[in-house]
Amino acid sequence: MADGKVPSTASEDPPSYEIASQPGAMSSAAPRPSGPRLPLPLALPILNMLRGKRVILASASPRRKQLLGQIGLTNVEIIPSTFEENLSKSLAPFEYVLQTATQKALTVYEREINNTNRGEPALIIAADTVVVSHFGDILEKPRSEKEHITMLTALRDTGVHKVYTAVACMTPLESAKDPGYALETHVEETAVRFDPNITDELILAYVKTREGADKAGGYGAQGIGSILIERIEGTFDNVIGLPIRATLQLIEKVMNAEEEEEEELLL
Repeated sequence: MADGKVPSTASEDPPSYEIASQPGAMSSAAPRPSGPRLPLPLALPILNMLRGKRVILASASPRRKQLLGQIGLTNVEIIPSTFEENLSKSLAPFEYVLQTATQKALTVYEREINNTNRGEPALIIAADTVVVSHFGDILEKPRSEKEHITMLTALRDTGVHKVYTAVACMTPLESAKDPGYALETHVEETAVRFDPNITDELILAYVKTREGADKAGGYGAQGIGSILIERIEGTFDNVIGLPIRATLQLIEKVMNAEEEEEEELLL
């Protein structure tokens, strides 16, 4: 991103560490109950440029929306993709999530690019996460309590399993040059090991909470499901559903591609 093109939203220096350590001290809105303070948003040029523009998350996942909010993208528009996610399970997990995330982004792009009411989006973010068993099977969301118990028991008994998340970031380009958009993708892999000593009683008790009923693999690492996990090798937020460090890098890369094209058009 070229210097001088994007104004910074940080017009004043951040509060001192002494002030910032006081509960609620960094809130500029109305007084709020005491509690953990909210951090200031990341003052990165690429994020400053996107604030006030249409940024679409092609997912209904509240966890992904929350993770984007942690880096300062708080006004994300939620437009779940209608892509059926019915690709063949014969694909390698890496390719399966990559194709699915890409198709999710494309589906929302085709729907919103000619939106006459809200205008075209500045950025579309799509993601897909799968849990892959020790034997290489792609695990879907459990469809019944019995299947849920069987799934978690197998993950406990077979050692390490893998979580793959693909992220696709897309932005429209000014030119009519085919295909009319810039696209950047990334696939993150994380290894997860359940505690082999967790009991059948604990698995049943967790299943009864229904926390994992809407999640691939049948558990939520960010919630009660953490009691099932002995260790994680890789990025934790990838297990939740969005590797935020890699996502930020994709955003910078794809938005820089748009700026580079704009500069070429001016030559």
